[in-house]
Amino acid sequence: MRASRVMTDLGTSLWFVPVVCVLVGAAISFGTIAVDRAFNYEAIPSQLVGDPAAVTVILSTIAASMVSLFTLVLTITMVVVQLAMGQFSPGIVQRILRDKPSQLAIGLFIATFVHAILTVREVTNVGDGTGHVPGVAVVTSFALMFLSIVVLVLYVHHIGRALRVSALIELVGRDTRRLIDRTYPVAAAPMSAPDPLLIPSRRSGVVTSIVYDELVTEAERADCVLDLIPGLGGFVPTGGPLFRVEGDPSRLNHGVLHDAIRLDEERSLDEDVAYGLRLLVDIAERSLASPFEDPTTAVQAIDRLHDILRQIGQRPIHDGRFSGASGRLRLVVPTMTWEAYVHLAFDEIRMAGAGSPQVSRRLVAALDDLRTVVPAERAAVLDEQARLLSDAAASVHDGPRDAAMATRGDPVGIGTDAHGFEDRHDQDPALAGAIREPHRAVRTSDGMGQRGEAHAPAAGGTRAT
Repeated sequence: MRASRVMTDLGTSLWFVPVVCVLVGAAISFGTIAVDRAFNYEAIPSQLVGDPAAVTVILSTIAASMVSLFTLVLTITMVVVQLAMGQFSPGIVQRILRDKPSQLAIGLFIATFVHAILTVREVTNVGDGTGHVPGVAVVTSFALMFLSIVVLVLYVHHIGRALRVSALIELVGRDTRRLIDRTYPVAAAPMSAPDPLLIPSRRSGVVTSIVYDELVTEAERADCVLDLIPGLGGFVPTGGPLFRVEGDPSRLNHGVLHDAIRLDEERSLDEDVAYGLRLLVDIAERSLASPFEDPTTAVQAIDRLHDILRQIGQRPIHDGRFSGASGRLRLVVPTMTWEAYVHLAFDEIRMAGAGSPQVSRRLVAALDDLRTVVPAERAAVLDEQARLLSDAAASVHDGPRDAAMATRGDPVGIGTDAHGFEDRHDQDPALAGAIREPHRAVRTSDGMGQRGEAHAPAAGGTRAT
C-alpha cells in the first residue's frame, strides 16, 4: 500500500520528471566528457566545434537561454493553472500539473542547462587560441539546444490546445474511463443483447467529418441502407449507436464505415456550417450577459449571422438522402434545414437581447432583409421570429413608445433610422397604433411594427444544433 501511494504521489507531482531529466543530463555530460578524454579531446576536430574561447561563449549562452526557457515554461504552467481554477474548476488543477508534455519540456531545458554547465568546465584555454575542447560533449550540447527549440515550439502548440474547454473535459473524461475499466471490469457476457441492426461506435467523440462517397459505396456493395444517427456536430459515446442498418448488416465492412466518420474532441468548421453560426451566437449571447452587457459586440455578431443566412436562404439545402449508382437510396444523414438555421441564429439572441433596443432593432432589420431574398416557402419562419421578437420587446419595455422604437428595423442598431422617430410616430398610423396597442404585431411600411395578426410557427427541420 505504501509503495502504491508513493508511486501515485510521484506520478502526480510536477517535480519528479524534471529531476529525473536533470540526472539524465548530468549522466550524458559525464559520459560524453569521458569519451572525449578517452580520445584525448580529438574525437571531433576543433575546426568543427570552434576554438576554446568560442566554445566557452556558446556554452555560456546555451546555459543562460535554458534558464530563460525554463522560467517561461514554468510561468506559462502557473498561468494555465490560475486560468483553470478561475474559469473551470479548482479540481482540474491536479490534472494539469500531471501533464507530461509540460514536465518533459521543463526537464529537457534543465537537463540542457546542466549539460552545458558541466561541459564548459572541461574547456581549457591557454590564452593563444589553443587548448582542450571536449568535442563530443559540445556537439551534444548543440543537439540538446536544437531539440529544446523544437520542444519549445511543440510545447506552445500543446499548451494552446490544452487550454481549450473540450481538451480539459476530454482529459478528465479519459482518466475517468480508465478508472472505470479498473474498478468495474467488463462482464464476460453482456447484460443485454445488442440490437443486430445497430452498429456501435468504437470510441466517443463529436462527428466532424463524413466521407459520404465511401458510405454510399459500401452500402451499395452490401445492398442495404445506412442511417447515420448522429449528424455533423453530434456527439456519440463509446458503444453508442452510430448507424442503423436497413438490410443485412453482416455484409457490411464495419472498418470502412468507422473510417468514413471522423470523431474529434470538439466541433470544427471543416464541414459543419452550423458550427459557424453556433460560434457567432455564443459571442453575441456572452456579450449580452452580465457583467459584460456589450450590445455593440452582439450587433456585430448579428451582422455576420445576417450575411450567412442571406447566403444560405438563396441556395438549395441538401436533404441528407444519398443514392448509389443503382439509383436506390443508400445513406440517410441528419441535416440542417432552413428553419433550423434560422432558429439557431436568432432564438437565443432574441431571448437574451430583447431588452436591448440596439439588438432588437438590428434583428428586425435582418429579418426584414431576409424576407426580400428568400423564397416564399421559407418566409414563414422569419415571420415567426418577428412576432416572437415583437412580443418579447413589448413585455420587456415599460411603455408602448419604447417598445415601438425597439422593434423598428435599423441595420446599425441605433443609427440614422432612429433620427426623427419621435416626429414620425404621430404621422404613421400603423406606428401610432402600435404604440397604443404594443402587444399586437403587424407589418408596417418599414418591415415590422407592433400590431396585427400572428403568424403560424414554421415547421421544424430535422435536427437543429
